[in-house]
Amino acid sequence: MTLQTLADRLGVSRTTASNAFNRPDQLNPALRERVLALAAELGYAGPDPRGRALRSGRAGAIGVLLTERLSYAFGDPAAVATLRGLALEAEQAGISLSLLPAPLSGGDAESVMRALVDACFVYALPEDHPSLAAALERRLPMVICDTPHVPGVPLVSVDDRGGARAAAQHLLDLGHRRIAVVTLRIREDGHRGMVDAARRATARYRVTGLRLAGYADAIARAGLDWAAVPVYEGPNARELGAEAAAALLALEPRPTALLGMSDELALGAIDGARAAGLELPRELSVVGFDDAPPASSRGLTTVRQPLLEKGRSAGRMLLEAIEGGTPPDVELPTELVVRGSTLRP
Repeated sequence: MTLQTLADRLGVSRTTASNAFNRPDQLNPALRERVLALAAELGYAGPDPRGRALRSGRAGAIGVLLTERLSYAFGDPAAVATLRGLALEAEQAGISLSLLPAPLSGGDAESVMRALVDACFVYALPEDHPSLAAALERRLPMVICDTPHVPGVPLVSVDDRGGARAAAQHLLDLGHRRIAVVTLRIREDGHRGMVDAARRATARYRVTGLRLAGYADAIARAGLDWAAVPVYEGPNARELGAEAAAALLALEPRPTALLGMSDELALGAIDGARAAGLELPRELSVVGFDDAPPASSRGLTTVRQPLLEKGRSAGRMLLEAIEGGTPPDVELPTELVVRGSTLRP
């Protein structure tokens, strides 16, 4: 069954039949009802959207490349808020989002090449990821976020280094000197566990590298040895935070404070420390990063980044780029939010 078959059965032109699906304002309502009724009777769902996209030059969708499984986009509070901001701008323009996972293994770069999209939002990929290379090869309008900067591609970011510096400085100002870090992935090799100074200096993820640098800024300024600070690495999940807390709290001397590179890692570390019998924050102070919704309800001291606005900024930039514009880079501020998870040692 084709559109031409439907038109022939009705005794109308192919254009008229097409308008019933694509341009209803160009058709008499009664005639449109006849076209749609016969289409339903014959089991015809309408023109192939791929053909429509080829004719119009627009797919009506933005591809979202993220370096995790699809479920991550719906499970991590910071990712949810960022993508919600993007979706708010896209839906106002009548554009949909198409999620294109780009996992650690490199994923199927061919799926990026085949994706029916008008632009790409590249979210939290490491440098030189195959999916990013595939998107660049297509020369589609693109905005990157929490991803290493690509010359000529607009970037939306927050002050990650300044925010991390403020988080570490807060603990130092309280008098903590035995501080440990639970970090997001440094490299895409799947490592989870303690990391040495050499590894932490080779971060391939933009956010990880900048936040580690911010922690190092404050700790070095306080006259402490950054290389001696224990750091535990893994994926952005609460179970990793709890696992890291168990490992870090087994050290001698035991840390009196933990810097979680995300709220999820920090909240997981709190759960792990309490499971080990510690009284928080008297025996352990914890600071997160993001100020996603769970942080407030759990009383977590954290660094607030404007997650919704980050996504909305990216959406506005992408829509401008789709129309042929060249949006400038955007960096949004961060802010330390002190709650009840930190105390003097």
